[in-house]
Parts: sequence; C-alpha cells; structure tokens
Amino acid sequence: MKAKRDYYVVIERDEDGIYVGEVPQLSGCYSQGETIDELMRNMREVIELCLDELDDESEITEFIGVQRVAV
Repeated sequence: MKAKRDYYVVIERDEDGIYVGEVPQLSGCYSQGETIDELMRNMREVIELCLDELDDESEITEFIGVQRVAV
C-alpha cells in the first residue's frame, strides 16, 4: 500500500460562479464543481487518476506557495 501524500489544490471561481481547482504538483490535474465540496470530491478523483497515469513519481513537483503581486 502506498503512503498517503498531501496535494495542494489552488481554487478559483470563474465568471459563471463555478469553482475550478488545479493541483500544481501534477501536470494536467484539474477539475471543477458548483460548490467547494463538490470540487474537492472531484479533485480527489482526478488526483487518483493523475497518479495512476504517472510513469515515475519523480514527475511530481514540489509545491512551494502562492504569492500576490500588485501591478
């Protein structure tokens, strides 16, 4: 059994009010939902799918953080 890992989900809300999530550590790992709860259920599923598709765990990058930039 594989050890559990934590993944960070970056959440945005689009112009239609839909929540969109992305896991920066996993390429192409994103989903959406009408509520944050629905989004997180969908994200768990898509994370599992993305992990199943990985050839090598070295493809997982390290999430560092989010910074705000005022322009």
